[in-house]
Amino acid sequence: MAHVGVVGPSSADERELDEAESLGRGLAERGHVVVCGGLGGVMEAVARGSARAGGTVLGLLPGTDRADANPYVTVAVPTGLGELRNGLLVRSCDVVVSVGGSWGTLSETALAVRTGVPVIAISGWILTTRDGREIDDGPRSVSSAGSALDLLDRMLDA
Repeated sequence: MAHVGVVGPSSADERELDEAESLGRGLAERGHVVVCGGLGGVMEAVARGSARAGGTVLGLLPGTDRADANPYVTVAVPTGLGELRNGLLVRSCDVVVSVGGSWGTLSETALAVRTGVPVIAISGWILTTRDGREIDDGPRSVSSAGSALDLLDRMLDA
């Protein structure tokens, strides 16, 4: 069992929401704990997928009210830290999977890379050098939740 952080925009498009829900389902089927920001968008979709498959979802909320969590969160932790909770999320995970991109997603991706937490990106931020080369220890890009789960399985087996 691993703790897998799933990050992405609260204003996500339908494809991102579908991928996040599929990802949550696959993580639950593998027995992994989903760690997310606990609110809407990608966070709610991954939580819904995990919860419907019997998984556990830890929501690290930015505010102080546990009731702000989406209805699929198993354990809601109101941090009162705002966006600073991104550091807690990253540091509590074995791997982070980003779905889509937003400024908050970019900050979580950067924190993960900076602290050595592997990142898998589904249509998300890919870090490159000025001349366009992907950064070696940056996010590993995949095209779907299924591909992300396959890569996650290989990473955790290594």
